[in-house]
Amino acid sequence: MATVVLACGVLPPSLQDAVHDTVPDPVTLSGVPGRKELKLLDELAATYLPADSTPSLDEIAAQPDVPHQASPVSAPQEPDEPVRVVVVGSDAALAAVVTRLMRIDALWISVGFVPTDATSSIATVWGLDAGQLPGAAALDTALTGAAQPTALIRDDTGTVTLGCAEIFHAGSTMVGEVIVDSETLFLNDSSVRWNGRPGPYGARFVPTTGAPGLAATPLTTPSTQDSVAAQHPPKKRLFGLLGGTAQPGGVDPDTVLTGRALQAGGEKLTVVRDGVAHPRPVSSVTFYRHLRDGQFVRR
Repeated sequence: MATVVLACGVLPPSLQDAVHDTVPDPVTLSGVPGRKELKLLDELAATYLPADSTPSLDEIAAQPDVPHQASPVSAPQEPDEPVRVVVVGSDAALAAVVTRLMRIDALWISVGFVPTDATSSIATVWGLDAGQLPGAAALDTALTGAAQPTALIRDDTGTVTLGCAEIFHAGSTMVGEVIVDSETLFLNDSSVRWNGRPGPYGARFVPTTGAPGLAATPLTTPSTQDSVAAQHPPKKRLFGLLGGTAQPGGVDPDTVLTGRALQAGGEKLTVVRDGVAHPRPVSSVTFYRHLRDGQFVRR
């Protein structure tokens, strides 16, 4: 198997040692590699699969019986040699790499991940135990573990979400609506500044490794990614007579919807994918399961 290890950003010493002891020539990239840095993936795909005889995405979409919510399947392509890309870095780094693979239609390349953050959402979804595996063991899993077909969620900007995405209005309750497939997850028409009390603050979803594709729940307090709410924490209530202040990042565990697509619309929505905020507020965003599945090393 042809393997390329991408070391993204500054690695912890234990991972630095493990990478250099195990991999003779890792490729060093920035913390969140951009399109120019990731051109190497285009070259890698062209080297091992010069021509793809399988149906194109347009041909798949035109089929009358596309199994949109079927279980993920192995890639149909047959490269000259199996290829694996291992990303050592943050959730954002991995998302950037897989986004590039999706955009060049090279999801037949298997992907391993060595998280550098013990709170990695992707590690949780993939069952990698980011805070428990030592560097060498995590790297060995990424290099030698079996790749599993995995549902892949993307959005209308052509960006993947692998661990977690959130939609909210910075600093206050979210005015808008969120729909999963045909069911309403979230609906609110009034804006209230963060005051320490639970309320309709937006939505969070995580990809499901199998069908249908994603699971979503309402945010009951501001996102931990909401910098505006963090800058204006509510005042503590006198002697706690009215109850304690709710903490950011709260969700409603009793309200969870699963589906293959999520649509959100509202006023000045902030969208955060795998820890990276969209550069500007939007009025709408759609996430949906990609027609091809990823081939990811997970448990």
